[in-house]
Amino acid sequence: MKVVALNIGKPITVEYNGKALTTGIFKTPSLEPVFLRKLNFEGDGQADLVNHGGEDKAVCAYPYEHYAYWEQTINKDLGSSAFGENLTLQGMLERDIHIGDIYQVGEAVVQVSQPREPCFKVAKKHGVSDLALQVQNTGYTGYYFRVLQEGWVQPNSEVELIEKDGNQISIQFANNIMHHDKSNKEAIQQILAVEALSDSWRKTFHKRLAGIETDIK
Repeated sequence: MKVVALNIGKPITVEYNGKALTTGIFKTPSLEPVFLRKLNFEGDGQADLVNHGGEDKAVCAYPYEHYAYWEQTINKDLGSSAFGENLTLQGMLERDIHIGDIYQVGEAVVQVSQPREPCFKVAKKHGVSDLALQVQNTGYTGYYFRVLQEGWVQPNSEVELIEKDGNQISIQFANNIMHHDKSNKEAIQQILAVEALSDSWRKTFHKRLAGIETDIK
């Protein structure tokens, strides 16, 4: 398991459907070590602080292995940080990563908090109108980390598993219950049993159990 690319970038304003759109999805690879703090990498930022950012979403990660699939599917060279991720990771697919798993990346220690929720800005970046829905339907979403220990991260850092969460709720499983098998109350309870689950996903699943249909942001 290793970092293929370490990507950062401040929000910029682009045109979308004839209107100005400020987004942090356009990130570029860093060739130097970057310090990871509780809320983000130094030099990085999010535009929409309601639906992005915060301690539960301090670091966005995406598996490098999915790039070949998407390049073939949308017939485009994706370049770097295609999905706005901070860390492009090798050997860490959604089926193998569990909410609550703890990893060391360089000097930093991070914990998986929830799957990544693709939004329309991914579609804007690549000019594919339904790309966010395609990402959601495939389950090739990536995931978020919270930061347990701040520290320097190298662009080619190895990633070491420190502790695997005992509940064994994979990102793939959580995605399926959130977006497809929505009425599976037993599975929702299993996910809610994970102490490390992000607040936003926890609130959504509690509302679903209460009969209030909702989609996560």
